[in-house]
Amino acid sequence: MCHNSILELRSRVMHSNTISKVFLWWDSEKRDLPWRISRDPWAILVSEFMLQQTQASRVVEKYKTFLKRFPNPTTCANSNPGKVIELWSGLGYNRRAINLHRTAKTIAEKHKGTVPDELSLLLDLPGIGDYTARAILAFSFEKDVAVVDVNVKRVLSRLEGRTLSMKEAQSIADQNLPTGEGWRWNQAMIEIGATICTARKTKCDKCPLKETCTWTKNQAATDPAISVKSKKLETFEGSDRQGRGKLINALRNEPIMEKDVPQIFGWPNDHKRCKRVLKKLEKDGLIVIADSGKISLPNG
Repeated sequence: MCHNSILELRSRVMHSNTISKVFLWWDSEKRDLPWRISRDPWAILVSEFMLQQTQASRVVEKYKTFLKRFPNPTTCANSNPGKVIELWSGLGYNRRAINLHRTAKTIAEKHKGTVPDELSLLLDLPGIGDYTARAILAFSFEKDVAVVDVNVKRVLSRLEGRTLSMKEAQSIADQNLPTGEGWRWNQAMIEIGATICTARKTKCDKCPLKETCTWTKNQAATDPAISVKSKKLETFEGSDRQGRGKLINALRNEPIMEKDVPQIFGWPNDHKRCKRVLKKLEKDGLIVIADSGKISLPNG
């Protein structure tokens, strides 16, 4: 069965009206976030790496500190990855720090220190997928490309009244991007998803898209933004991820010996698990294990 976008079908009647309402809402309700002031490609790239799986409120100060230390890709590339990991403290998912450092090196070596402004070139950079590449194009270079993250996908699914795949959501977003307003429209849609059309406690009465929303109009009990196939979230307490974080935090202070790892992980009697997680950390480039058993953050 072919599904046509509700926004597309109604666009001749109310698309410009919808855009006006969204922009009016954005102009009065948007959060004051430092990366929204900048158009510097490196600053936008850094912010997007940090915002992956981390709340904006936790990113603000880290973002400012990071850019003071590494104001451009070359300064980051010339540093060792361990320094990047140290600055990543408090953001979680430390592999992003390694990918950011690798991206900086690639930009310095292949693009003369300049962040590329083409989708295909951005997608070739380590740790950059379709969303991040599009975000850099829209928020730094102000290109008219639609940016779809989990927040925007949720908004569009509710507008459509059905669960959308990321591919479907991207297609609908592409169709409805107002010409010449890529930066503002994308920021507004992401903001609606992050603050109004949230995963749980929605604020439909305050949403500028409420008159277009199929889910709101039908008052459906089933939320189309929540897929029945959604994976159960892993419990953080006692998880491998928690153990990895504990070890990296310890290494930010000083190197440690391998014999002390089980205690730091919190699994003193599970040496097999400790070795498995250590091996993965080493493979990810987050740690270096010397022949002596000394473990440290990577230096080169």
